[in-house]
Amino acid sequence: MKTLYIDCGMGAAGDMLTAALLELLPDPEGFTEELNRLGIPEVTFQPETSFKCGIKGTHMRVMVNGEEEDEHMHEHSHDHVHMHDHEHEHHDHDHEHTHDHDHGHEHHHDHDHEHEHDHEHEHSHDDDHGHHHHHHTGMHAIEHLVNDHLQVSDKVKKDILAVYGLIAEAESKVHGVPVSEIHFHEVGTMDALADVTAVCLLMDRIHPDQVIASPVHVGSGTVRCAHGILPVPAPATELILQGIPVYSRQEIRGELCTPTGAALLKHFVTSFGEMPVMKVQASGYGMGTKDFPVANCVRALLGETGSGTDGVVELCFNVDDMTGEEIGYAFTKLMEAGARDVFTVPVQMKKNRPATLINVVCSEKDREKILQVIFTHTTTIGAREVRKTRYVLDRKIETVETAFGTFRRKHSSGYGVEKYKYEFDDLAAAAEKEGCSVRQILEKLKQYE
Repeated sequence: MKTLYIDCGMGAAGDMLTAALLELLPDPEGFTEELNRLGIPEVTFQPETSFKCGIKGTHMRVMVNGEEEDEHMHEHSHDHVHMHDHEHEHHDHDHEHTHDHDHGHEHHHDHDHEHEHDHEHEHSHDDDHGHHHHHHTGMHAIEHLVNDHLQVSDKVKKDILAVYGLIAEAESKVHGVPVSEIHFHEVGTMDALADVTAVCLLMDRIHPDQVIASPVHVGSGTVRCAHGILPVPAPATELILQGIPVYSRQEIRGELCTPTGAALLKHFVTSFGEMPVMKVQASGYGMGTKDFPVANCVRALLGETGSGTDGVVELCFNVDDMTGEEIGYAFTKLMEAGARDVFTVPVQMKKNRPATLINVVCSEKDREKILQVIFTHTTTIGAREVRKTRYVLDRKIETVETAFGTFRRKHSSGYGVEKYKYEFDDLAAAAEKEGCSVRQILEKLKQYE
């Protein structure tokens, strides 16, 4: 199974995800040229080599009108909600905050506030008049731009709008306004649209069977706003990350996960957890610009696993007052109810009584049904539950025509290995027909593997 694993140990942002996924491709230069022909107004993608803690990776520069957004002067609007990828939250005047990705800069305004950002902002300004002005784009305009102007497939368009929808919904809840009233600043809209589009297009090109990500490091500290001090993660990011495992480390101060990074993860990741057992075929490092004791990057690994991992439940209990026949009957009923496996272990219980430990493995969705069978067909009055992760190979049944007849064979593959196993009933029938042992039949069948 083709598996993409994303390491979010330093959070996630659209530009960093773009760079990490770009490095997985055999021709990143050609794909960059494709990105620059997408039709995003005034946007140019410029990947550049970057080193963090001695590790080589890629930093993706998104140029809007020939400039990165940190080159613009910024003014926050009281009247409009705005969204961008490289800024972690939307604030009013008179505040100071620190961000932990991409672009570090400091600037001053008449509003008496100071920023240190590692992501880009979405504001336009009028240098000739010495003051700032804003252009706003609502969700309807975003949909029009995506559907009518981007040179991407319908599937990629659907993914782009789904990601924007997650962010707009979160901003709607944070600011208490309908989604239809959420506005995005013009310059930042192009920048964020570039990152979202690039990641969606890369995911479509890589086309993994499953996407697994680590728990997301959100950073630590606070953000001071005119209305008070907000904790990290900021409100919009926190809403998007609900249902996703996250954590914080005090040694990394600032916000590591952007709203857009969170939304991209939520849209594409099928499960969160530790890296699975996999045969890695390619790796990519998407770099931020700020330096930390830990490499400031998103790492992506592409490789082969089995059918992936699934959560299973092991229900176990002891019985000392059931006969072998009764236990055998309970086995049958448990397997009929959907148990994946049932096995027993001889044990000694209290008062030195010989007993049987019965273990039942089932999927989480079948737990209640299996418990009902356990309490109906065994004498136990309680069962213990242990949740486990199961790693499995892809499996399919093949039919093999041989000189000795037709045989069913299970073909298992994944993790860089392949295995074959013939159905025993077919082997036994052939052995009976040929007047030989099952092992001799297996020897004769090796020529068909």
